[in-house]
Amino acid sequence: MRTIYRGGSRFYVHPENRELIHPGVTSILGMLAKQNFLAPWQAKLTAELAVDSIEFIADMAANDRDGAVDYLKGAARRYTKVRANVGSEAHDLFERLIRGEYVGRVRSDLEPYVKHFREFMEAVNPEFVRAEDVAWSDTYGYAGSFDVWLYVWLDEEGIPTPDRSGVRHLIMGDWKTGKNTYPDVALQLAAYQRADYVIDPDGNREPMPEFDGAAVLHITDETWAFKPVDTGDEVFAEFLRLRGTFDWDRDLSRKVIGKPIAKKSTGKLVTGTQRRAR
Repeated sequence: MRTIYRGGSRFYVHPENRELIHPGVTSILGMLAKQNFLAPWQAKLTAELAVDSIEFIADMAANDRDGAVDYLKGAARRYTKVRANVGSEAHDLFERLIRGEYVGRVRSDLEPYVKHFREFMEAVNPEFVRAEDVAWSDTYGYAGSFDVWLYVWLDEEGIPTPDRSGVRHLIMGDWKTGKNTYPDVALQLAAYQRADYVIDPDGNREPMPEFDGAAVLHITDETWAFKPVDTGDEVFAEFLRLRGTFDWDRDLSRKVIGKPIAKKSTGKLVTGTQRRAR
Protein backbone atom coordinates (compact mmCIF):
# COMPACT_ATOMS: atom_id res chain seq x y z
CA MET A 1 0.00 0.00 0.00
CA ARG A 2 1.29 3.41 -0.94
CA THR A 3 2.02 5.91 1.82
CA ILE A 4 2.81 9.61 1.55
CA TYR A 5 4.13 12.21 3.97
CA ARG A 6 2.59 15.63 4.46
CA GLY A 7 3.77 18.06 7.09
CA GLY A 8 5.74 15.35 8.86
CA SER A 9 2.73 13.01 9.11
CA ARG A 10 2.23 9.71 7.33
CA PHE A 11 -0.89 9.06 5.26
CA TYR A 12 -2.12 5.82 3.69
CA VAL A 13 -3.55 5.84 0.16
CA HIS A 14 -6.32 3.35 -0.55
CA PRO A 15 -5.19 0.85 -3.23
CA GLU A 16 -8.50 1.02 -5.10
CA ASN A 17 -9.28 4.72 -4.70
CA ARG A 18 -6.28 7.06 -4.83
CA GLU A 19 -8.46 9.94 -3.69
CA LEU A 20 -9.12 8.20 -0.36
CA ILE A 21 -6.33 9.06 2.05
CA HIS A 22 -6.26 8.47 5.82
CA PRO A 23 -3.65 9.50 8.40
CA GLY A 24 -1.58 6.75 10.00
CA VAL A 25 -2.24 5.58 13.53
CA THR A 26 1.27 6.47 14.71
CA SER A 27 0.94 9.99 13.28
CA ILE A 28 -2.32 10.40 15.19
CA LEU A 29 -0.57 9.23 18.36
CA GLY A 30 1.94 12.00 17.71
CA MET A 31 -0.72 14.37 19.06
CA LEU A 32 0.02 13.10 22.57
CA ALA A 33 1.91 15.63 24.67
CA LYS A 34 5.36 14.22 25.37
CA GLN A 35 7.29 17.30 26.39
CA ASN A 36 7.23 16.27 30.07
CA PHE A 37 9.92 13.66 29.49
CA LEU A 38 11.30 14.49 26.05
CA ALA A 39 12.98 17.75 27.01
CA PRO A 40 14.87 16.33 30.04
CA TRP A 41 15.81 13.21 28.04
CA GLN A 42 17.18 15.25 25.15
CA ALA A 43 19.07 17.51 27.54
CA LYS A 44 20.58 14.49 29.29
CA LEU A 45 21.78 12.93 26.02
CA THR A 46 23.38 16.21 24.98
CA ALA A 47 25.06 16.67 28.36
CA GLU A 48 26.36 13.08 28.38
CA LEU A 49 27.78 13.50 24.89
CA ALA A 50 29.51 16.73 25.89
CA VAL A 51 31.03 15.22 29.05
CA ASP A 52 32.04 11.90 27.46
CA SER A 53 33.61 13.62 24.43
CA ILE A 54 34.85 16.82 26.04
CA GLU A 55 38.27 16.86 24.35
CA PHE A 56 36.81 16.03 20.93
CA ILE A 57 34.14 18.73 21.35
CA ALA A 58 36.74 21.27 22.45
CA ASP A 59 38.86 20.58 19.36
CA MET A 60 35.82 20.81 17.12
CA ALA A 61 34.68 24.06 18.71
CA ALA A 62 38.12 25.60 18.28
CA ASN A 63 37.84 25.13 14.51
CA ASP A 64 34.10 25.32 13.97
CA ARG A 65 32.00 26.56 16.88
CA ASP A 66 28.69 26.36 14.98
CA GLY A 67 29.53 22.83 13.85
CA ALA A 68 30.21 21.77 17.43
CA VAL A 69 26.89 23.26 18.54
CA ASP A 70 25.04 21.44 15.77
CA TYR A 71 26.79 18.18 16.65
CA LEU A 72 25.67 18.42 20.28
CA LYS A 73 22.16 19.49 19.27
CA GLY A 74 21.84 16.36 17.12
CA ALA A 75 22.60 13.87 19.90
CA ALA A 76 18.97 12.86 20.49
CA ARG A 77 18.15 12.74 16.78
CA ARG A 78 21.11 10.48 16.00
CA TYR A 79 20.32 8.17 18.91
CA THR A 80 16.68 7.90 17.83
CA LYS A 81 17.71 7.10 14.25
CA VAL A 82 20.08 4.33 15.34
CA ARG A 83 17.45 2.80 17.65
CA ALA A 84 14.80 3.02 14.92
CA ASN A 85 17.08 1.18 12.49
CA VAL A 86 17.74 -1.58 15.02
CA GLY A 87 14.03 -1.82 15.73
CA SER A 88 13.14 -2.11 12.03
CA GLU A 89 15.73 -4.83 11.44
CA ALA A 90 14.60 -6.71 14.56
CA HIS A 91 10.95 -6.51 13.40
CA ASP A 92 11.95 -8.02 10.07
CA LEU A 93 13.71 -10.90 11.83
CA PHE A 94 10.74 -11.49 14.16
CA GLU A 95 8.38 -11.78 11.20
CA ARG A 96 10.70 -14.24 9.47
CA LEU A 97 10.99 -16.32 12.61
CA ILE A 98 7.27 -16.45 13.29
CA ARG A 99 6.65 -17.44 9.66
CA GLY A 100 9.06 -20.32 10.14
CA GLU A 101 11.65 -18.97 7.73
CA TYR A 102 15.30 -19.83 8.18
CA VAL A 103 17.35 -17.07 9.76
CA GLY A 104 21.07 -17.56 9.43
CA ARG A 105 23.85 -15.44 10.86
CA VAL A 106 22.83 -11.98 11.96
CA ARG A 107 24.82 -8.98 13.10
CA SER A 108 26.18 -9.23 16.61
CA ASP A 109 23.98 -6.40 17.88
CA LEU A 110 20.86 -8.26 16.66
CA GLU A 111 21.79 -11.70 18.03
CA PRO A 112 20.29 -11.06 21.51
CA TYR A 113 16.96 -10.04 19.93
CA VAL A 114 16.80 -13.27 17.90
CA LYS A 115 17.74 -15.32 20.96
CA HIS A 116 15.04 -13.71 23.09
CA PHE A 117 12.41 -14.02 20.38
CA ARG A 118 13.12 -17.74 20.10
CA GLU A 119 12.75 -18.02 23.87
CA PHE A 120 9.34 -16.30 23.58
CA MET A 121 8.30 -18.72 20.83
CA GLU A 122 9.24 -21.69 23.00
CA ALA A 123 7.62 -20.33 26.17
CA VAL A 124 4.31 -19.26 24.54
CA ASN A 125 4.17 -21.40 21.36
CA PRO A 126 1.78 -19.06 19.49
CA GLU A 127 0.22 -19.68 16.10
CA PHE A 128 0.92 -17.02 13.49
CA VAL A 129 -2.10 -15.58 11.63
CA ARG A 130 -1.07 -12.32 9.93
CA ALA A 131 1.79 -9.84 10.01
CA GLU A 132 2.44 -6.36 8.63
CA ASP A 133 -0.92 -5.97 6.92
CA VAL A 134 -2.88 -2.72 6.99
CA ALA A 135 -5.84 -2.01 9.25
CA TRP A 136 -8.18 0.45 7.48
CA SER A 137 -11.03 2.45 9.01
CA ASP A 138 -13.42 4.47 6.89
CA THR A 139 -15.73 4.82 9.88
CA TYR A 140 -13.22 6.91 11.84
CA GLY A 141 -10.73 7.85 9.13
CA TYR A 142 -7.40 6.23 9.91
CA ALA A 143 -5.12 3.40 8.80
CA GLY A 144 -2.03 1.67 10.04
CA SER A 145 0.27 -1.31 9.63
CA PHE A 146 0.04 -3.70 12.58
CA ASP A 147 2.84 -6.04 13.64
CA VAL A 148 1.06 -9.34 14.12
CA TRP A 149 -2.06 -11.39 14.83
CA LEU A 150 -1.48 -14.46 16.95
CA TYR A 151 -3.41 -17.30 18.46
CA VAL A 152 -2.21 -17.98 21.98
CA TRP A 153 -3.46 -20.61 24.40
CA LEU A 154 -4.08 -19.44 27.98
CA ASP A 155 -5.11 -21.14 31.21
CA GLU A 156 -7.82 -19.83 33.55
CA GLU A 157 -5.39 -17.31 35.04
CA GLY A 158 -4.33 -15.96 31.66
CA ILE A 159 -0.96 -17.71 31.64
CA PRO A 160 0.26 -19.17 28.32
CA THR A 161 0.14 -22.95 27.96
CA PRO A 162 2.82 -23.84 25.39
CA ASP A 163 1.35 -27.34 25.01
CA ARG A 164 -1.83 -25.58 23.81
CA SER A 165 -3.97 -27.22 26.46
CA GLY A 166 -5.60 -23.91 27.43
CA VAL A 167 -8.25 -21.85 25.67
CA ARG A 168 -7.28 -20.40 22.29
CA HIS A 169 -7.39 -16.57 22.00
CA LEU A 170 -6.95 -14.34 18.96
CA ILE A 171 -4.53 -11.58 19.93
CA MET A 172 -3.62 -8.31 18.24
CA GLY A 173 0.09 -8.04 18.97
CA ASP A 174 2.88 -5.52 18.79
CA TRP A 175 6.67 -5.84 19.03
CA LYS A 176 8.57 -3.19 20.99
CA THR A 177 12.36 -3.05 21.07
CA GLY A 178 12.93 0.20 22.95
CA LYS A 179 14.10 0.66 26.52
CA ASN A 180 10.54 0.57 27.90
CA THR A 181 6.96 -0.06 26.86
CA TYR A 182 4.66 2.94 27.07
CA PRO A 183 0.88 3.29 27.56
CA ASP A 184 0.30 4.61 24.03
CA VAL A 185 0.69 1.05 22.74
CA ALA A 186 -2.83 0.49 24.11
CA LEU A 187 -4.17 3.33 21.94
CA GLN A 188 -2.34 1.90 18.93
CA LEU A 189 -3.68 -1.65 19.35
CA ALA A 190 -7.21 -0.44 20.18
CA ALA A 191 -7.27 1.46 16.88
CA TYR A 192 -6.09 -1.55 14.88
CA GLN A 193 -8.65 -3.82 16.51
CA ARG A 194 -11.56 -1.51 15.66
CA ALA A 195 -10.67 -0.86 12.03
CA ASP A 196 -13.31 -1.79 9.44
CA TYR A 197 -11.16 -4.22 7.50
CA VAL A 198 -7.64 -5.47 6.83
CA ILE A 199 -5.82 -5.08 3.51
CA ASP A 200 -3.01 -7.45 2.50
CA PRO A 201 -0.03 -6.62 0.21
CA ASP A 202 -1.99 -7.80 -2.86
CA GLY A 203 -4.82 -5.36 -2.13
CA ASN A 204 -7.25 -8.04 -0.92
CA ARG A 205 -9.42 -6.97 1.98
CA GLU A 206 -11.36 -8.79 4.67
CA PRO A 207 -13.54 -7.58 7.55
CA MET A 208 -11.65 -7.08 10.78
CA PRO A 209 -12.38 -10.03 13.09
CA GLU A 210 -13.33 -9.91 16.75
CA PHE A 211 -10.24 -10.12 18.94
CA ASP A 212 -10.06 -11.75 22.34
CA GLY A 213 -7.35 -9.40 23.54
CA ALA A 214 -4.13 -7.57 22.80
CA ALA A 215 -0.54 -7.93 23.93
CA VAL A 216 2.89 -6.40 23.48
CA LEU A 217 6.09 -8.39 23.27
CA HIS A 218 8.88 -6.23 24.69
CA ILE A 219 12.28 -7.44 23.55
CA THR A 220 15.60 -5.78 24.30
CA ASP A 221 19.17 -6.96 24.04
CA GLU A 222 18.96 -7.97 27.71
CA THR A 223 15.53 -9.52 28.27
CA TRP A 224 12.00 -10.09 26.97
CA ALA A 225 8.46 -9.95 28.37
CA PHE A 226 5.01 -10.71 26.92
CA LYS A 227 2.45 -8.33 28.44
CA PRO A 228 -1.35 -8.11 28.07
CA VAL A 229 -2.67 -4.71 26.95
CA ASP A 230 -6.04 -3.17 27.82
CA THR A 231 -7.73 -1.96 24.62
CA GLY A 232 -11.21 -1.37 26.03
CA ASP A 233 -13.77 1.24 24.99
CA GLU A 234 -12.28 3.95 27.23
CA VAL A 235 -8.90 3.48 25.58
CA PHE A 236 -10.38 3.67 22.10
CA ALA A 237 -12.38 6.78 23.07
CA GLU A 238 -9.07 8.45 23.96
CA PHE A 239 -7.66 7.48 20.56
CA LEU A 240 -10.67 9.09 18.87
CA ARG A 241 -10.03 12.28 20.84
CA LEU A 242 -6.50 12.28 19.44
CA ARG A 243 -7.97 11.68 15.97
CA GLY A 244 -9.98 14.87 16.43
CA THR A 245 -6.89 16.70 17.69
CA PHE A 246 -5.06 15.60 14.54
CA ASP A 247 -7.74 17.26 12.37
CA TRP A 248 -7.56 20.36 14.55
CA ASP A 249 -3.79 20.57 14.23
CA ARG A 250 -3.68 19.84 10.49
CA ASP A 251 -6.73 21.75 9.30
CA LEU A 252 -9.17 23.56 11.57
CA SER A 253 -6.54 25.40 13.64
CA ARG A 254 -5.37 27.12 10.45
CA LYS A 255 -8.82 28.54 9.70
CA VAL A 256 -10.09 29.90 12.99
CA ILE A 257 -8.21 33.23 12.91
CA GLY A 258 -9.21 35.50 10.05
CA LYS A 259 -7.40 38.29 8.29
CA PRO A 260 -7.14 41.61 10.19
CA ILE A 261 -10.19 43.83 9.90
CA ALA A 262 -8.29 46.66 11.61
CA LYS A 263 -4.60 47.18 12.29
CA LYS A 264 -1.96 49.80 12.89
CA SER A 265 -1.31 51.98 9.89
CA THR A 266 2.18 51.80 8.43
CA GLY A 267 2.07 55.50 7.45
CA LYS A 268 2.14 58.68 9.54
CA LEU A 269 -1.16 59.48 11.19
CA VAL A 270 -2.98 62.38 9.51
CA THR A 271 -5.75 64.01 11.54
CA GLY A 272 -8.96 65.39 10.08
CA THR A 273 -7.87 68.92 10.98
CA GLN A 274 -4.67 68.47 9.00
CA ARG A 275 -6.56 67.19 5.96
CA ARG A 276 -8.96 70.15 5.99
CA ALA A 277 -6.09 72.60 6.23
CA ARG A 278 -4.53 71.38 3.00
